[in-house]
Amino acid sequence: MSDVILERQEIESKLKKMAKQIAERNEFEKSICLIGIVRRGAVLADALADHIKELEGPDTEVGALDITLYGADHNLIAKFPVLNGTKIDFSIDNKTVVLIDDILYTGKTIHTAIDALLKLGSPAEIQLACFIDRGRRTFPISADYTGVKIKGTGLDRVALHVDEVDGRSEVIIEKRKSPAKYLGK
Repeated sequence: MSDVILERQEIESKLKKMAKQIAERNEFEKSICLIGIVRRGAVLADALADHIKELEGPDTEVGALDITLYGADHNLIAKFPVLNGTKIDFSIDNKTVVLIDDILYTGKTIHTAIDALLKLGSPAEIQLACFIDRGRRTFPISADYTGVKIKGTGLDRVALHVDEVDGRSEVIIEKRKSPAKYLGK
C-alpha cells in the first residue's frame, strides 16, 4: 500500500525553496553548473535552473550525468564506451557544480556520481542538492540542499515521481512488512 505524502504543488513549492537557497549561497558567483543525475535528477536540474533564473540568481549551465554503467564491469564499458544519457556540453573546470539527485539514501549513487564528475574535470566546488533525504548512509555524504527529509525504516520504499518521466508528480511512501511477517513469524 502506497501513501502520497507530497503532491505536485508541494513539490513545486519545495523546488522553489531549494532554488532560492542555491541562489543565495552562490550569489557572488557569476555562473554555476547544475548537473542532474539521469533520470529524475536531470529533470530536477532543469526545474531548479528555471527557478534560479526567475530569482535573477547566477547564470546556470545545465547538464545531465548518466552513471548507469559507471563502475560497472569493465567488459561492459569496453563494449559501450559512451554513456548516452550524459550531456554536459561545457567545462566544469574551476566552476561551482551543484550535483542534483532525486533521493539520497545510502550515498552510493552520489559517491559514484562524484567519481564520474571528477573524471570529466576539476570543479572548484561540488555542492549537493537532493529532493528527498532518507537519512540513512553507507557513505559519509550529506546534502547541502534538501526538499524534504523522510525518516522511515529500511523496508519502506520512497519514490519521487515527476511528470517528464512518470506522467505524474508526487512523492510516495510504501510501507512494507518486515521479513518476519512474510515468513509468518
